[in-house]
Amino acid sequence: MLTHISVRGAREHNLKGVDVDLPRDSLIVITGLSGSGKSSLAFDTIYAEGQRRYVESLSAYARQFLEMMQKPDVEHIDGLSPAISIEQKTTSRNPRSTVATVTEIYDYMRLLWARVGIPYSPVTGLPISAQTVSQMVDRVMTLPEGTRFYLLAPVVRGRKGEYRKELAEWQKAGFTRVRIDGELYPIEDAPALDKKYKHDIEVVVDRLAVKADMATRLAESFEAALKLADGLAYVDLADGTVADLKLPSPSGEGPGVGPVEETQRLGTPPTPNPSPEGEGLKKGMKNAGIPANRIVFSEKFACPVSGFTIPEIEPRLFSFNAPQGACPACDGLGEKLEFDQQLVVPNEDLSLKKGAIVPWAKSNPPSPYYMQVLASLAKEFGFSLDTPWKDLPGEVQLIILHGTGGKPVTLRFVDGKKSYEVKKPFEGVIGNLNRRMLQTESAWMREELGKYQTAQPCETCEGARLKPEARAVKIAGEDISISTRRSVVDALGFFSTLPAHLNDQQNQIAKAILKEIVERLGFLNNVGLDYLNLDRTSGTLSGGESQRIRLASQIGSGLSGVLYVLDEPSIGLHQRDNDRLLITLKRLRDLGNTVIVVEHDEDAIRTADYIVDMGPGAGVHGGSIVAQGTLPELLAHKDSVTADYLNGTRRIDVPPKRRKGSGKKLTVHNARANNLRGVTASIPLGTFTCITGVSGSGKSSFTIDTLYAASARALNGARIIAGAHDKVTGLEHCDKVIDIDQSPIGRTPRSNPATYTGAFTNIRDWFAGLPEAQARGYKPGRFSFNVKGGRCEACQGDGVLKIEMHFLPDVYVTCDVCHGARYNRETLEVKFKGKSIADVLDMTVEDAVEFFKAVPPIRDKMAMLAEVGLGYVKVGQQATTLSGGEAQRVKLAKELSRRATGNTLYILDEPTTGLHFEDVRKLLEVLHALVEQGNSVVVIEHNLDVIKTADWIIDMGPEGGVKGGEVVAEGTPEKVAKEPRSFTGHYLAPLLGLESVAAE
Repeated sequence: MLTHISVRGAREHNLKGVDVDLPRDSLIVITGLSGSGKSSLAFDTIYAEGQRRYVESLSAYARQFLEMMQKPDVEHIDGLSPAISIEQKTTSRNPRSTVATVTEIYDYMRLLWARVGIPYSPVTGLPISAQTVSQMVDRVMTLPEGTRFYLLAPVVRGRKGEYRKELAEWQKAGFTRVRIDGELYPIEDAPALDKKYKHDIEVVVDRLAVKADMATRLAESFEAALKLADGLAYVDLADGTVADLKLPSPSGEGPGVGPVEETQRLGTPPTPNPSPEGEGLKKGMKNAGIPANRIVFSEKFACPVSGFTIPEIEPRLFSFNAPQGACPACDGLGEKLEFDQQLVVPNEDLSLKKGAIVPWAKSNPPSPYYMQVLASLAKEFGFSLDTPWKDLPGEVQLIILHGTGGKPVTLRFVDGKKSYEVKKPFEGVIGNLNRRMLQTESAWMREELGKYQTAQPCETCEGARLKPEARAVKIAGEDISISTRRSVVDALGFFSTLPAHLNDQQNQIAKAILKEIVERLGFLNNVGLDYLNLDRTSGTLSGGESQRIRLASQIGSGLSGVLYVLDEPSIGLHQRDNDRLLITLKRLRDLGNTVIVVEHDEDAIRTADYIVDMGPGAGVHGGSIVAQGTLPELLAHKDSVTADYLNGTRRIDVPPKRRKGSGKKLTVHNARANNLRGVTASIPLGTFTCITGVSGSGKSSFTIDTLYAASARALNGARIIAGAHDKVTGLEHCDKVIDIDQSPIGRTPRSNPATYTGAFTNIRDWFAGLPEAQARGYKPGRFSFNVKGGRCEACQGDGVLKIEMHFLPDVYVTCDVCHGARYNRETLEVKFKGKSIADVLDMTVEDAVEFFKAVPPIRDKMAMLAEVGLGYVKVGQQATTLSGGEAQRVKLAKELSRRATGNTLYILDEPTTGLHFEDVRKLLEVLHALVEQGNSVVVIEHNLDVIKTADWIIDMGPEGGVKGGEVVAEGTPEKVAKEPRSFTGHYLAPLLGLESVAAE
């Protein structure tokens, strides 16, 4: 029996022939400095080989549909299992992807609502019940005598296929006519159907006119139609529409009212709200997408009052990704792009003359046409173009933005020397923008106008994403869209207690479905995601949140014998939630799996069964195993930096005193974005401030969505919408705001630290100024690998050639012309100190600092990269290979290399992501140096080593989601540590030498 995963001779990236034996069925933590080779060993070697071997065992046909892994540079690996990687960048950015869909909870919810839900009429609010053949006949007999109609059996509804065999069977059964995709045909003349497209086919069962003696024939025809179409039948009027006909009057008795008592026991149904007979039915038909001349009959569901029918209740009816369920107005997205007043008029202090309406004032000078329209309105409604927008009366603002509502106004224009007047309604600025967006065929114009749009909830479905029929089906008084708006912990309570609201038959049906839903919700709750709403879109989740969602899904799958590789699952987790995560990882291990975690968190390292410490340095100085073994074995190791921090021989010290700041402050008043409950909080300027709190407590809503967005609009002129708040005061004390997040510095391999920081421009200028380059007439463009001239045209400056291999992985071979240098031979002949520009791009940052020590513009940018701990990164390293933490530090270095004004507000979102204890120490030196220059630094952070060095803390909470959104404590770390309600304070107190008073 295999007991270990044995890796021999791993040389991927910076690994230096690593040999390691990892115990199977264990929790293994791989740690070490940033860039020391942790991910190269865990993901690029062990996971890549496990995945590759599994995929290679599949057929050649199956392999062409799968993403193939390159064979890693390793001599051999024994003891591998099929591998699953759970990284931070795997969650879909598709707006249709939500927490519920990613975890498959929504699939089970759709099944539950389809099988147990009670439908209500969207027209009347009354419950919908099954119809018998007698009731169908009675309904048709209420139509005026002589009304001609077709009785149809809808045998195919929106499905692909040719249906030749079926058409022959229907003809054999005695039917003579069919309607295919809206066209009537004799069945023998039916056209050949394209199997790639969806079709609707209805068999004509009978053609009748309403007569007093037709009931028997009608009943037989209904029976034939229902048998043919699985309980459905259509009556299509030959003349007129259903809404024109007299409906049977509503009554409290009669067919179909039976289930009312049952639904009242399950939950209060919506209050009936019958509209006028014809209008109500017309609206209901339109909502259901049913032709105006059609009555739909079902053996299953029909409204007893209006006759409104849901053709079928299947799981796809509740899918916002399928046409059967998606709201037709927003196509199931729940929102539509609308022109936003905040973007159209971003600065309310400006007057109309000075360009308050940005889309109309963008041309310089502003367009005479638009200014003449505004001048005409000013004369008509008595206001001045010099008045600031905020001081204009509300009704004037409405007229300018939304028009005169059809009321004509006199518009005066001057064309050259001629002037003329036009009397017509004014469409309004937003009406003008909407019209231009619809009429333009220019992609550039659409993109330009799109800058003034934001996503607003769809008015038709009110953000529910679903058709009215789907929202008409309820369980315990809730439709499926209401239940998906619950948080994980709230939904867990709802579904756990749901059996008490169901009868015996419904419980029998729902038992297995509810078990799956409750289990999955329990897993999400256990990994610290209790605050997430089920309808939250995946694109808004942080890397750590998306990773833990996938982790919960994997535990739910119950697999054993699998190799799981995780990338820092503790990111974004408060210390309180970290313990729950570690219990989850141990549970995954106890199922019989090997769990390898790349992690810096101290608790995770202490919990691991086996630890591998990579190093000793980063980049070219790393790639070796410094120490490995159990925790006691690691702690006994003398050369491990990790062991030094765990032992306490190295540590990040608490500063001897806290800064008081400049005496000025920024104050956010009444912030209400997302789950914030009218938060008012102040940040002292000239300090290092930490925004803390458990996951989902409102840190990002306060800091990024409100503080940064409002500051960027005011200071940088950014076109972004700030979260709901009253105002931000104190911005006059800052000259600019800089947000440094973890998004990639570039999405193509051509982007690198040199291009992002601007150092590459200086490097190209320097090479172009060398005597050899000037003698040859080379300009800076000659030294760019993005344009023709100096680059190697065989590989177009990529350095590698991509060979497509069909069902095998694409092979990248080094370009045989430039041998990976990216430039042509003539360009590479220009050298500085014996190095060509290709050699410079291949240097590490720390080598470049020394190499360009006599060239300040380049040296300073390289030195700043080294200062933030990126000395090991290559100058020309592809941006796609940088981690989130590395990308954030490249951005930080770029901002630091600019001339400091001393009045800048820096906002960072978890800058310690991916950082070892030693890297955190270096980063803190840089951030505190910024504050010493008079700047203000605001950091969202969970890392206690960072929090304890802060001058000021704003602790959000007390819990996540709806139970958060308040300021629990604010002040110095010592003050926060004494606040009983603060979870942060509870964990912070021991580090400050204080006794913890916070409640567990």
